[in-house]
Amino acid sequence: MTPRRYWIETLGCPKNQVDSDKLEGTLQLGGYLPAEGPDGADLVVVNTCAFVEEARQESIDTILALADAKADGAELVVTGCLAERYGDELATALPEADAVVGFGVPVTLGPKPAGAAVPTFDLLNLPRPASVRPWAYVKVAEGCDRACGFCAIPSFRGPQRSRAVADVLAEVDALGAREIVLVAQDLAAYGRDRGQGERRIVELVAAVAERVDWVRLLYLYPSDLTDGLVETILATGVPYFDLSLQHVSPPLLRRMRRWGDGDRFLTRIEAIRAVEPEAAFRSNFIVGYPGETEADHDQLLAFVAAARLDWCGFFAYSEEEGTHAAGLDGKVPAGLAGERLAELRELQDRITEERRDELIGRRVRVLVDEPGIARSHREAPEIDGVVHVPPSLAAGTFADVEIVAALGPDLDGAPVAAADRGGRR
Repeated sequence: MTPRRYWIETLGCPKNQVDSDKLEGTLQLGGYLPAEGPDGADLVVVNTCAFVEEARQESIDTILALADAKADGAELVVTGCLAERYGDELATALPEADAVVGFGVPVTLGPKPAGAAVPTFDLLNLPRPASVRPWAYVKVAEGCDRACGFCAIPSFRGPQRSRAVADVLAEVDALGAREIVLVAQDLAAYGRDRGQGERRIVELVAAVAERVDWVRLLYLYPSDLTDGLVETILATGVPYFDLSLQHVSPPLLRRMRRWGDGDRFLTRIEAIRAVEPEAAFRSNFIVGYPGETEADHDQLLAFVAAARLDWCGFFAYSEEEGTHAAGLDGKVPAGLAGERLAELRELQDRITEERRDELIGRRVRVLVDEPGIARSHREAPEIDGVVHVPPSLAAGTFADVEIVAALGPDLDGAPVAAADRGGRR
């Protein structure tokens, strides 16, 4: 029997990419082979995102586009957050899909190769293929125990479910990557749900750092950025802090059901920089949350100007059914939210350019992702800028380069040393 082929289209965040990698590994164990495109696949899978309205619309558009692009007789499966959240409603609205299944739900589609396993979608601890890049995401937990006013994720991904340290380390070993990027919805709370009453993120980061050259953490809740975690991150040689701040106005953060305020955030950032001047910072902020006033917006502008974060994302508030925020008064008109977004993005773009210009003439260590493209500790894969390097530098190697130019978020680097001595500084 001719092997069946698959195509997976992934939308959304790095956590979704990990799910797709594990789905791919499951399909391969079941006898499937990858297709070169959706039109050459017997099975087309769309791993969707449903975090905000824009992401939901992109998911729907992608499903419809692939329904048109797939070969006659090929099967189309919709999974991921959109399927988790809307289930039967989505299946009714999308007759183009042969199945709409959340992770954890078995599905049988079409004739299978002799002896092939039935693909299932409970992917958290399933194996995945070795990384084809020098870096890889590793999801260490699923779900979230927080009740942020704007977020619907706990309603369809469930409470936090941390993996065992040994399972995470086994996946790290199998991936064969030089950089591991740990991800979770609430990464710093890793391990709290495993019956021991305390987080184990410090232990996990230290253990991963013993196995690979670089370890990077994405999505840290600010109240959980303890001194011990900061020290552990700095010890890995990748002083990169992705802090989920969302806003800085105390009254608005309380309406968001979030912790903190701008003064606390700025004090923490400055303390880390005092210990490690090379530390890089990223964050995200919601603009136009119900009740956001001009004074709140001005506080955020002032914080962004003072913090001088390396990277920053700003997103318009999206009302999500069933969340606390959906019932709040003080809705911000879309036009006003758009004006505030533009003002913040213009300010941050200027800061990012200045931060990048400051690196001209500096020597930095980079990991070469592919010929011509590399990253230092300051750039997370896929979301930040890159360092352009000569294509003669081999992918998967480390190199010392001198930054000779900057253009917006990207840098140009000229090699100053050929030896690959690993990622430690």
